[in-house]
Amino acid sequence: MSNTRRPSIARIWRGRVPRARADEYERYLREAGIPPLEKTALAVQLLREDRERESEFVTISYWADAQDMSAFTGGDPNVVHHLARDAEFLLELPKRIEVLRIVVDTRLVEDK
Repeated sequence: MSNTRRPSIARIWRGRVPRARADEYERYLREAGIPPLEKTALAVQLLREDRERESEFVTISYWADAQDMSAFTGGDPNVVHHLARDAEFLLELPKRIEVLRIVVDTRLVEDK
């Protein structure tokens, strides 16, 4: 997180896809889902766990405060905003987003 503002909130989205479509969905997330977050959030992480029959993706975006996060989401940051092709890929459309207050932040990489 190279931004000088410190994150106080993490917004976490989770979705599962059939394992056979995981690479394709990852490309889609990198093209359609991650860039808007990179423009506005302090930092973004995309995580992936491959299992035998499915893959789970977790997107974590970090925010300075609730106002910044709400400005990005256009309102309630707890509401899920699905990407245009999510229904095509996902085993089920997520019904919720986790919005967690960061209480400890030890960084893996020092700010530059």
